[in-house]
Amino acid sequence: MKRWSKLQKKIYEILDPDLEIQIHLTVYRMNTWRGSVDLPRYWITLGKEIIFDYPAGFMNRKGLVQNLAGTEYYYPYECDISAISDFLEEYLNTPKELVFSAHFEHDLWGLANILKAADKRTGIRRLRLLKKRTGNQAAQKIISKRLS
Repeated sequence: MKRWSKLQKKIYEILDPDLEIQIHLTVYRMNTWRGSVDLPRYWITLGKEIIFDYPAGFMNRKGLVQNLAGTEYYYPYECDISAISDFLEEYLNTPKELVFSAHFEHDLWGLANILKAADKRTGIRRLRLLKKRTGNQAAQKIISKRLS
């Protein structure tokens, strides 16, 4: 996995510069009397609104983090942070002519449609097609902003 700053720079190179979109990764350190633990978090903002939040957006009724494949994790001791970064790298390494039609089997969080919607290489025609195809609310918000 690349350093976050290098990966983040590559991501921002493909995002539509007219969007107020930011992608963040951070690790919060939690110290308790039992010891300390790192709490990793990925989140995406559109303007001031958080439209994607891992792990908060993936907590199930049992209090476990669950990705879209149904895999459950005891956060923060297990998490998908490295896998999310690996997926972002996979998206970035996909040739631009294949990105829109590509099926990203390692996307277990709904990020592919968010990235496709925010990707400056995605034209108006494909944005309209993505709007019809996806139920991803974050992607829909980005598409609405880009089409307005």
